[in-house]
Amino acid sequence: MNCFANAAIAVALTTAIATPAFAQAKLKVGLMLPATGTFAQLGTAIDNGFRLYVAEQGGKIAGREVEFVRVDDESDPAKATDNVNKLIKRDNVDVLIGTVHSGVAMAMAKAAKESGTLLIVPNAGSDPITGPMCAPNIFRSSFSNWQPGYAMGEVMAKRGLKKVVTITWKYAAGDESVKAFKEAFEKNGGNVVKELSLPFPNVEFQALLTEIAASKPDAVYTFFAGAGAVKFVKDYAAAGLKKSIPLYGAGFLTDGTLEAQGADADGLMTTLHYADGLNTPRDNAFRLAYAKSYKLQPDVYAIQGYDAAQMLSIGLTATKGDPKNAAVFAEALRKAKIDSPRGSFTLSRSHNPVQDIYLRQVSSKENKVSGIAAKALADPGRGCRM
Repeated sequence: MNCFANAAIAVALTTAIATPAFAQAKLKVGLMLPATGTFAQLGTAIDNGFRLYVAEQGGKIAGREVEFVRVDDESDPAKATDNVNKLIKRDNVDVLIGTVHSGVAMAMAKAAKESGTLLIVPNAGSDPITGPMCAPNIFRSSFSNWQPGYAMGEVMAKRGLKKVVTITWKYAAGDESVKAFKEAFEKNGGNVVKELSLPFPNVEFQALLTEIAASKPDAVYTFFAGAGAVKFVKDYAAAGLKKSIPLYGAGFLTDGTLEAQGADADGLMTTLHYADGLNTPRDNAFRLAYAKSYKLQPDVYAIQGYDAAQMLSIGLTATKGDPKNAAVFAEALRKAKIDSPRGSFTLSRSHNPVQDIYLRQVSSKENKVSGIAAKALADPGRGCRM
């Protein structure tokens, strides 16, 4: 064997020793999202957004080829622990991405915290995830339930509304959204006269709509999403309430639902961290790429999926592809200004986006920007000890 061959072998051995095994393996991404039920469309949009970013990077993140493992979580908290443990223990995923339903996301956060598995939440706004359950390996690319609710409370109080009825599903997201709304609304002189709810995912609204009509409030604040939001908006209009009692809500009421809601949604005002027609170069490029890839217009859920992938890329680039190096991963994201189609945002100390909350009004099947409800709004992260 000549000296050149010996040198080549030495270089190969040195490279193999210097390059960790994980850097040569595929990056296994566990997508735990709803594919059936009330939130199926939302799960699809998140999946699409995440995959679009990966495709833009040539199918790799931090130099590692991406392999997807997907589980339908059915938006069922009772199945959540088993589902997330299958991804962690059976499939050995490097990172968890999920989910929509706050109750399911809580189980994911618990499992991620106990196992040390990297978790990025691309929707569920459950306040405890970036509150008491915060951890160095848990991040959110979306919002906390507190953010749009609190922003709308300030907006409605400033509009001179005094008596408001709230209505939502009786589950974590609904409860937290209403609580945040009430905090801001009553702090600014308003009064929540009645809090109505029904079990998730029940959509039999008629009795509650009759109760709203009898209460004669100045306005109604609501939190619904997906198919439930479609039915609520249509039932509200059919009951004749739209003409007499203005309806306001967290933006999920009209995001990804406008086509099905039709004219019944016209004029509705909501608060959210994204809106149609931002008309920035970053958003326009994203919307064009998404429409070309999926023959659909993107919504907030697609943005959150896209930014989850973008955050994963920032963190893993800093760790040279190692998903176990939570400290370096977290430090990179805390220092980052994430160039999102929604507008640039940073992360709070508890790893929740610090972002503008837009006031939007529905017109011609679009959530058009009416103003900024809250500038660079940071979730308080109550209970986070990180």
